This record gives sequence, structure tokens and C-alpha cells, in this order.
Amino acid sequence: MAPVRRRGVTAAALLAPLLVAAAGCGPVAEREPGVLRTGFDSLDGTLRVWPPRGDLARSDDAAAAVTEAVRDWRSPVDDRVHLPSSGILWSGEVDGSPLALVAASVPGESASWLLQLARDGQRWNVERATEYTNPGYLVYSDVLPVQTPDGRRYLTSERVERLLGPDGRALADAEGLTEPVDVPACRAVPLTVTLRATESLPRGRAADRLLDLGTGTTDPRYPLVRDESSSGRRALQGLDTCLLAGEDGPFGSIPRRIGDRDAPHSVPASWPMAGLSVKTLGEVALGGGEPAELQQLSWDTADGTMSAVLYRPADGAAAVFSPADRTTPLQVYDLPVPGQPLVVLTWRAAKDSTLSAPPGTLRLVDRPGLVVVPRPERSETFSLAAAEKTHYRSAGGS
Repeated sequence: MAPVRRRGVTAAALLAPLLVAAAGCGPVAEREPGVLRTGFDSLDGTLRVWPPRGDLARSDDAAAAVTEAVRDWRSPVDDRVHLPSSGILWSGEVDGSPLALVAASVPGESASWLLQLARDGQRWNVERATEYTNPGYLVYSDVLPVQTPDGRRYLTSERVERLLGPDGRALADAEGLTEPVDVPACRAVPLTVTLRATESLPRGRAADRLLDLGTGTTDPRYPLVRDESSSGRRALQGLDTCLLAGEDGPFGSIPRRIGDRDAPHSVPASWPMAGLSVKTLGEVALGGGEPAELQQLSWDTADGTMSAVLYRPADGAAAVFSPADRTTPLQVYDLPVPGQPLVVLTWRAAKDSTLSAPPGTLRLVDRPGLVVVPRPERSETFSLAAAEKTHYRSAGGS
């Protein structure tokens, strides 16, 4: 996929210089001012990565009507699309229903959105809008999610040679739009992309891996997560991604801030874009019951690395998740285990680091780098004395 990132996230330098504007290219040059281009003027060598596609791609009337709908659309913080840097990637009929897909640039948020439009009579309307989670431009990706009444589909760029669905079968496509795919609502499933050889990828790429977090992922959350090592697939095995994405779940628990205010209707700051992995912290037994496994789930976001703790009962009952915590020297997780809420504290163990807890605190687990305590009824402060600095974190209370 060779994604490009911004806001301090490392960029894939190989592809970005090759994706350049191709002014005066075919039908784009003929469009009237203020009308969205069809396709997108990006090149990888001589290959046009996103050409106009779909049986309405050459229709001036369709382009004008789609443009009107996109011009009227607003982001969750009321920003509008910059039409000259946006484009209609696909427009046509799918099983008898008109569909248009637009890569929309929203400069006010330095954001890139995938807008999905349907037509009612002669008027087009934006039905779905997802913000591209990786903070780089949407068209630098090669696979885009599309939700239709008959299931998930994917729009692929011209760089894609083959896309394998969750069952490992190659997906058929028509002008880049795949057949329907059976993707569960609340389970993560893998996709594998083969990229053909181009100027930016002289040898192509045999296996670009993605996870689809499920069709239950709600707008504006982008459902595709990069999974280069397949660690995310293993980490999310058997987990309910709808619960993970909830307001109290790891992926949805830290709201995004724009300026000095929370933006609750925007993509959460804790929403994943890549790097999902899990490691086992140990076991904890409550009330003499069977021990449950504690795991630490980590992932990359546009705001940096986040983590959460999972409590997996031995009897196969549903896992319990903590909210996300930003990466700090002392991690603190509020774990709402039914009947026994816990606080889990983790840190990088070293011989010169010591964790201090309030007097009388019962340590259910106490080992280097991990302490588990009952959740205090009121806010209590824990401290980690390290070689150069003492770190303080609070937990408990309302």
C-alpha cells in the first residue's frame, strides 16, 4: 500500500514523489471549473493509479450532480471539501443502483475522506463518509472499503494485481470494484493484496496485508487497518470489534480534540491505523476462581501508540477490555471485570525502578513490571520511581 503519513508520522518516501498531478489529462482537462474531476491525477511512473471508472465516469451530468452533493456535505466539525484536490474515483450502477465514490480532501482538518453517494431520482446524496485513518492522502492507498446492500466490496487501484478475500480466494472485480464479500459485522478478517511491478515498486509486492474490522464499524471510523506482519490478525482473533470500537472500548475511548475542544462525532484519537499486536502479561485469579489471562493490546494511531489491557477468562467467557491509555512510562488501565473491577499498572521493569501504591492497597498481582489491584472507590495516586524521574498516575474514583 505504501501509505504516506503526516503530522510527525514516518512517510513512505518511495511512492510519494511519484504520485504527481498530471495536468490536462483526458476528461479531467475538459471539466468546467468547480466540477469534480473523474479519476485522480496521480501517476506511478506512467501508470495512472486512479483512472475514471464505472459506466457513469464519462457523464458530465453525473459529475455535476455528484459535485453538488459533495459541495453540500460537511465534516463532523463543519468543514467542507476542497473540490480542486478531490476526485470521483468510481461512478456507475451496481446491481441496478447508482453508486459514486469520491476521494475528498478536507483542508480544514488536514484530512482525507471517502464519500459514498447514492442517487435518488436525479439528485445524488452522501450516504456514508469515512475519514482515512492513516493521516496521509486517501489515494495513496490501493484498497478502499465500500458498503453496499449485498455486502462489503472493495475499490482497488490500478496498481492492484490481485486481492484475496477473508477466505483466501481471489476476488473478481469490474473496473476495480470487487464482487460482494462476506465480512462479519463485529469480527476482524484479513485481506491480502498483490501489487504489480511499477516504477515505485520495481518488483511489485506479493503480500500487502490488511484487516477489515467488520461491517459494524460505524462512520466516520475507517474500517481497514494495515497488518504487515499478521500480528493484528492474531491479536484480534475471537474478539468482538464492535465492543473494541465502543466509547468505553480500547479503539473508541479517547476522543479526538480539535483546537481546545473534544470532537465527539469525529474519529477517536484512539482509532487504530496499523501495528496491532498483543502480549501476555500474566494471570490473575479472583475470589479463588480459575485464573484468567491478562494481555496487553497495542496499536498505532495518528496520535501515537496506544495500548489497553484484556482480561480473558479461562472458561471461554467474553473478554473484558480496558479503555485505551497513551504510551507513558507508567501505564494505568481501568479494567471493569464484573464483580471485581481492577486497576492494572504496567511499566518497563528495571532494577532501579520501584512502584509505590497508597497505604493498605491489596496487590492481587505483584511482579516486576506488573501490579494488579482492586479498583479504589476514590481516586488514588500511584508512583513509579525510575532512575531519572518519578512518574505519577491516578486511578479509581468516579
